[in-house]
Amino acid sequence: MMLHLAVALDGAGWHPAAWRDPAAAPEALFSARHWAGLVAEAERGLLDFVTIEDALGPQSSLPDGFDDRTDHVRGRFDAVLLAARLAPLTSRIGLVPTATTTHTEPFHVALGIATLDHVSGGRAGWRPQVSARASDARHFGRRAFPPLDQVLNRPGGADLSADPHVRDLFAEAADAVEVARRLWDSWEDDAEIRDVATGRFIDRDKLHYIDFEGRFFSVKGPSITPRPPQGQPVVTALAHARLPYEFAASSADVVYVTPRSAEDARAIVEEVRKLSGELKIFADLLVFLGEDAARRKARLDELDGAELVSDAAIFAGTPAELAEVLLEWRRAGIQGFRLRPGTLPYDLTRITRELTAELRGRGAFRHEYEATTLRGLLGLPHPASRYAEVS
Repeated sequence: MMLHLAVALDGAGWHPAAWRDPAAAPEALFSARHWAGLVAEAERGLLDFVTIEDALGPQSSLPDGFDDRTDHVRGRFDAVLLAARLAPLTSRIGLVPTATTTHTEPFHVALGIATLDHVSGGRAGWRPQVSARASDARHFGRRAFPPLDQVLNRPGGADLSADPHVRDLFAEAADAVEVARRLWDSWEDDAEIRDVATGRFIDRDKLHYIDFEGRFFSVKGPSITPRPPQGQPVVTALAHARLPYEFAASSADVVYVTPRSAEDARAIVEEVRKLSGELKIFADLLVFLGEDAARRKARLDELDGAELVSDAAIFAGTPAELAEVLLEWRRAGIQGFRLRPGTLPYDLTRITRELTAELRGRGAFRHEYEATTLRGLLGLPHPASRYAEVS
């Protein structure tokens, strides 16, 4: 079985001091050229897809609210718009932007992802993300959220999934994904006739109201964008615990989990498989690669004034050593990996040119792209519109 490989792109890399790395180009972070180069490198390495991080508030070292640090990267592009800009510059790699399900309308998000699928020729995905911060809610003024640090300090607050506020955010996220999926189905694949001789551009019987009524949204439909080339763009979700596992099982095609060891990976896979037998399970790893990886990480830790901590396991070592870890975790049931480069572009290049070669030499990674769509690369079928039967 071939491993699936993706990379998570964010700013100058996943270490807070990555922008100060000698190989970084901080002056280019807010340029199309910077992002185009990263995605071109990922495609050169035959990776399945890239994800692009996003949020409704500036990056912060605090649980909620903006911090006063001036030594970390602050600010980012809109991920969906950035992915649409990158689509014409690539031909095979999947593009999976993050878009929040909180404070946004699923109708708008669904159109953005559908448009990305069209302009990329069927390579779009979406990582829905909840936005629990009170500081984010204040940007919109429609809802008042409790401060996240207050939520964490409630009884049982260490388990956010037990908090009613957090549970509501995930319920809203599930409804948002369901609305998007119905909108993607609201045009059948052959709804566009484009027959100049008869003057018929569409078959009106193949456009459908979705008539969604839920706790959080009421959406009539249909979409204003024709059905995406993939039918359903790939939905992915990051999950650390039972509640987000449940969300991923009900709403996503791919879940990113965060094991700390092969034994931990096996336990997580077992838990997720009880919820879904079809979900693709990827593991997230934050990686520093090369013979001097540990030294580079230590230098960045020193610049930042603290040792790096992450929700995902942190690896520092050679590409050959990382290949061993990935294959060991594969034996535990992990099907793919979303690697977070510690620094960009250095660690990305070590992934695309050295790690892939190591895996290829062990018969565990592709020699060429075998499909033209993201669903095809992941082995997911092209689904029929749920409304096609009523035509």
